[in-house]
Amino acid sequence: MASTRKVIITCAPTGAIHTPSMSPYLPVTPQEIGDAALAAAEAGAAILHLHARDPKDGRPTQDPAVFSEFVPRIKANTNAVINLTSGGSPHMTVEERLRPAHHFKPEIASLNMGSMNFGLYPMLDRFKDLKHDWEREHLANSRDLVFKNTFKDIEFILTSCGANGTRFEFECYDISHLYNLAHFVERQLAKPPFFIQSVFGLLGGIGAHPEDLMHMRRTADRLFGKDYVWSILGAGRNQIPLSTLGVAQGANVRVGLEDSLWIGPGQLAESSAAQVRKIRQVIEGLSLEVATPQEARAMLGLKGADNVNF
Repeated sequence: MASTRKVIITCAPTGAIHTPSMSPYLPVTPQEIGDAALAAAEAGAAILHLHARDPKDGRPTQDPAVFSEFVPRIKANTNAVINLTSGGSPHMTVEERLRPAHHFKPEIASLNMGSMNFGLYPMLDRFKDLKHDWEREHLANSRDLVFKNTFKDIEFILTSCGANGTRFEFECYDISHLYNLAHFVERQLAKPPFFIQSVFGLLGGIGAHPEDLMHMRRTADRLFGKDYVWSILGAGRNQIPLSTLGVAQGANVRVGLEDSLWIGPGQLAESSAAQVRKIRQVIEGLSLEVATPQEARAMLGLKGADNVNF
């Protein structure tokens, strides 16, 4: 009898896209971020994708001192894989974005696989009551923003983080990003298994239609064959529907308040853990099993929690 397929749940409890005024449930302080991450792990997330925020106003920060207020605590209280962002915020330099990954040398870090228009400004029409000046500027400035991830930037991230044994969550927002990854594979700067996070529904990237999902899947199959581990990230209201389609076709999933503030139509999610529990119901309803952190480590070829700098 064939063994049941294991599905990795990644959870991203906070991030740089949404701002604190958009949801009272978005974690901001180190205590809140740590609590949210641990609750998501308890709910079934094998990987925790982590950003940090300035506790005074919720502005994204890549200051390792802020990360140090919650990353060691999370490690001490869960076996989940800790995945640190190298994306930070589109308004940061690549050197600034890499500060946490260089300092903490995590098992895995995110890596955006191409430059792109990154349009957050439509949120200004939906969220009128913003508390901090930076929030409005953050959204409005995305009307004329290119999130810079050049070939030079990507090579720098691959080589500098790779030297620490850190592997990557390759965030692919469009088909071209898969080809960019294939370029670095050909140059032997990226080694299998490739953890490909297909991102759908952000303005400037690929859309969120089921045909877009299938196009991404077909292209990745053709470029990487059996050398990649596929995961689905649906932004906003696309989170659960696209993850469900992906799981049914062999994908792993990513959920969390970084990617979507919602748990249902017009209903704010009160936690990232609630989103983990919801997608877990889908996974188990399809007679699949949720991967443990150790199973995720084996699937992704990670170096292990004992080989990090925290």
